Amino acid sequence: MRLSALLFTVFLAAAPAEAQTPKPSSPPDAPAPAASLDENDLNLPVSLDKIKGALEQTPTISFRTLDERPTFRVMIRERQKLDELLATLNYKAGPTPAGGVYGYEMQRQQFPSVDNPLRQPYAAFNQPELLTILIENLVGHYLGGKAINAISAAERAHAEAAARAEVRQAVGEYCSAQPNAGSGILICDTQSNR
Repeated sequence: MRLSALLFTVFLAAAPAEAQTPKPSSPPDAPAPAASLDENDLNLPVSLDKIKGALEQTPTISFRTLDERPTFRVMIRERQKLDELLATLNYKAGPTPAGGVYGYEMQRQQFPSVDNPLRQPYAAFNQPELLTILIENLVGHYLGGKAINAISAAERAHAEAAARAEVRQAVGEYCSAQPNAGSGILICDTQSNR
């Protein structure tokens, strides 16, 4: 492979070099020039001695390594990057109030709870109203879901019964329209058995 590439390079370099050398025009009576040219007559830009020396050296690639299959390894490092990112997060601060920490602190200093009891959270409700809201929320959370499920199950059962009655009526009308009241038709025979 290396030898053919080197010869190809020499061939490409020699053709333009030969085309650039001016040839003296010979008179028509003169005999034809000799077909063999000497190395000095060509005036090539490459040295043939260097090419011969390179070809005589042993190749650096041994033929034993040409048949070996390469080994490829894949390493996924995304998990490490994600762990490093999560390690930098700080969860110790707790939930932030609405408006941010600084806005809450400013509100607390401008309107202290002792002087302004109606400007505090849930100040619009008195104790019995807060108790009513608490009970409504608990009943809605624990009993409301079960009540809604029971109502929807009852509605579904009623709708299924209505659909079955409608199908029975349609099959009855079909069978009565058939000759011999649909005897011999499978759906009519099963309908009369019910």
